Amino acid sequence: MKNTVVQATIGSTGRPLWPVIGNFLIRHAMVVVMLLIMAFFAYRSVRFATPDNLLTILIAAAPFALIALGQTLVILTGGIDLSVGSVIAVSAMAAAWSAKNIGDSPAVPLLVAILVGLAAGAVNGFVVSRLNVPPFIATLGMLTLASGLAYAIGNGAPINGLPDNFGDFANTKIFGLTVPVVLMLVAILFFAFLMKRTSYGMRVYAIGGNRLAAEIAGVRSRLVLFSVYAISGLLAGISGLMLSSRVITGAPNLGQGYELDAIAAVVIGGASLMGGRGTIWGTAIGLLLIQTLNNGLDILLVPSYWQNVIKGFIIVAAVGVDVWASKRQR
Repeated sequence: MKNTVVQATIGSTGRPLWPVIGNFLIRHAMVVVMLLIMAFFAYRSVRFATPDNLLTILIAAAPFALIALGQTLVILTGGIDLSVGSVIAVSAMAAAWSAKNIGDSPAVPLLVAILVGLAAGAVNGFVVSRLNVPPFIATLGMLTLASGLAYAIGNGAPINGLPDNFGDFANTKIFGLTVPVVLMLVAILFFAFLMKRTSYGMRVYAIGGNRLAAEIAGVRSRLVLFSVYAISGLLAGISGLMLSSRVITGAPNLGQGYELDAIAAVVIGGASLMGGRGTIWGTAIGLLLIQTLNNGLDILLVPSYWQNVIKGFIIVAAVGVDVWASKRQR
């Protein structure tokens, strides 16, 4: 009997199994947390684990995922982008205005949203990389500016009466998935490859780890910093079109508060706000955790104010678990 217990704890390789299992759980702590949350909601409601509801979570996560991915690049350099919520709004309003006044082609609003978002991100990147303005201040200024422009485009009111094809971008399906969901999956795979397998990703991590050392090694830090903010703005512009196309209207308050959720997703995913540490896959786990919380609490009819309390507690707890897990790994 004693030999049987020893074999169960040692395993075929001669190493104890429990430390191996414990280390595996520590390395994937956030995945375990998300699975526990999903199991709880599935236990409390049969509606949660249905294919239709899981697809609903993905649809809700799609525009949020794009800005979280852009925020990941910015945070990896040691910066922050507070303007993405307002860039979503101004891009959505500009796209809606173009759809109503320029032409019926669905390509026009997409091009306008991309250009507006890219322009806002480029301004952020220029101010941060060339003028050496702290990212918090630079993007806070863009937050205010873009928010004001969003209201100015519609003269303080939403833009309604848009052509029906304005909703094609958000509602067209490819292989049973809507275009935003497909774009989200492609974007996650693309940026995961970019940051893990290319020299550009190495430069981003290097700047976040030690900018001076990176510059001594030959990294053009100003160009890299400019690019991450431009990418963040570009993704926010596409996200704005996603959200406005879903409801076929332009709203000047669209995307309000999204910047905080995006930062939370990145931090929950294990990124350091000091820069140099974090992954795209971690951000994907973080954003899915937040969207799962939103969906599950709505299904359980939890009042919105209690939802904020619960989400805040779980976000802090999740980050605490990740910090503890990182210390254990080191």
